[in-house]
Amino acid sequence: MKFTTLLSLFTFSIISPTFTSTNEIPLEDGIELIVFNAKVTLQKEGEFAEAFAVKNGNFYKIGKNKDILKLKSAATKIIDAKGKTVIPGLNDSHAHLIRAGLNYNAELRWDGVSSIQEALQMLKEQAKRTPKDQWIRVVGGWSEYQFKERRLPTLEEINAAVPDKPVYIMYLYSLGYLNQMGIEKLNYNELTKFPGGEIVLKNGKPTGMLIAKPSALILYKTLTLLPKLSHEEQLNSTLHFYRELNRFGITSAIDAGGGGQYYPNNYDVSLELAKQGKLNVRTSYYLFAVDKGSEKDFFTTWMPALQSGSNQDMFKPNGYTYEGAGENLTWEAADFENFLEPRPELHDKMENELDSIVSIIAKNKTPFRIHATYNESIERFLDVFEKVDKKYPFLNKVRWIIDHAETINDANLERIKRLGGGIAVQDRMLFQGEYFVDRYGNEAAKNSPPMAKILKMGIPMGFGTDGTRVSSYNPMLTLYWAVSGKTWGGLQLYDKSNTLSRFQALETITHGSAWFSNEEELKGQIKLGMYADFAILSDDYFTIPEEHIKRLTSELTVVNGKIVYAANDFKSLDPNTSAIIPNWSPVKFYGGYQLPK
Repeated sequence: MKFTTLLSLFTFSIISPTFTSTNEIPLEDGIELIVFNAKVTLQKEGEFAEAFAVKNGNFYKIGKNKDILKLKSAATKIIDAKGKTVIPGLNDSHAHLIRAGLNYNAELRWDGVSSIQEALQMLKEQAKRTPKDQWIRVVGGWSEYQFKERRLPTLEEINAAVPDKPVYIMYLYSLGYLNQMGIEKLNYNELTKFPGGEIVLKNGKPTGMLIAKPSALILYKTLTLLPKLSHEEQLNSTLHFYRELNRFGITSAIDAGGGGQYYPNNYDVSLELAKQGKLNVRTSYYLFAVDKGSEKDFFTTWMPALQSGSNQDMFKPNGYTYEGAGENLTWEAADFENFLEPRPELHDKMENELDSIVSIIAKNKTPFRIHATYNESIERFLDVFEKVDKKYPFLNKVRWIIDHAETINDANLERIKRLGGGIAVQDRMLFQGEYFVDRYGNEAAKNSPPMAKILKMGIPMGFGTDGTRVSSYNPMLTLYWAVSGKTWGGLQLYDKSNTLSRFQALETITHGSAWFSNEEELKGQIKLGMYADFAILSDDYFTIPEEHIKRLTSELTVVNGKIVYAANDFKSLDPNTSAIIPNWSPVKFYGGYQLPK
């Protein structure tokens, strides 16, 4: 069955807005949507069209206003883009959106907040409306360098802001903060021990500071102890998180799996919404081995049951599904990117553990991805892959991915190219570049990761955010980082040899990312026959000052030819959305990402 035919079997549950239509005799049947008076991004740098038509959820014709408007009929929906820039829908090739959706309505997001004073005021205000049996929680997506004070908040400031409700704040995969009430609620004391982390003591008592050494297990474990939203609230939370992604022009994402994200239980909410036709981001997903020691049993159970691209499991309304294994194949191979700490040394038994799991993947010809920050880890991983490939040839037969690759060298880039792999790159250096430079120096940072070289070598590369716990989910930050080469704090990491043009960066987070779900022939470009997924931006990405890229949003986001988000000039076209629950949700009062005032 053709994918365009397959898509027509499913519909999104969206209330269609009212459009201006004409009374002329139809010149062509089935034209659902026309966008005109636009700056439409095409496949070559510097080339743009004025208008396009959508039919059956796909781009049907692209060209000049007068030619496209001739296709309209009485049933055609017409949108005047008012000269604004139209881009293909953004595709986050490495996100944790399933887990984020389950928790979004319970979290106070500091993403984009410009000062510690404002962040602490948000804590204080949220504490007044949060029930006694709940927590105030800030779970990643922010950097000390986004604050004008250029520092982290202190435990004293946090306790002063919220003395009477429990608070947990997570910073990257590096630090956690518990206020005094939080310590008491969890009953943490001087005897509390965690693998992969420590609780800082003062005068023999826990201060509330949690340090990840060398892994983030202590931070994740603490998160799992906090109360969850109800099933109804999780459904609502996921809908509103996906809408938040639409606000930034995201129309597709690949979920890389994540800590605390169990299959199939923690996927049920997304599956339920998918069956109702309510997911407005095309979602592919990978399965993550959550519990150390059970990885082999987990993949033995689930790999034979999942066939890549079979479209038989979940997210069917969003088209082609690509299930796989990752990003954690075995905890013995976890090289967490905590640049505040030394590089973790992987155990000697890592190779045997990884071999046993990659062999399962190879036998099932399953796509896979692996978290690999450091070149030292990548070297050892590739050795295992090549060894397994000799027994069960699979590397050039499936899509496989190295995630992150901040310090990869030329030799291992050549190996990945030869073995048919791709590299998913995220903007983690935007958040942690200063820490990387302090530990490894300016010279090492210049090609961490080597974005321009990866593209030049022809290795498939997609951009992503790694949101929401270590980085923000805002893809405009990724574009800013790739174009400018700067951190949140303004540190110039890369020179022109390792930054991308605006077109290259956009292409990487649209069509480039589509490779990672085997959909590069289906989406990622405004091109005849491809999915009609696009965004009309709040400003011209191609000409605004670099610093303004961080402020970009979408004013109109369309998936499969249907409007899923609209604001500002297009607000009247915005679909109806359900009210945010629970009533005390921070999202109800602050929203998600905080744009500059």
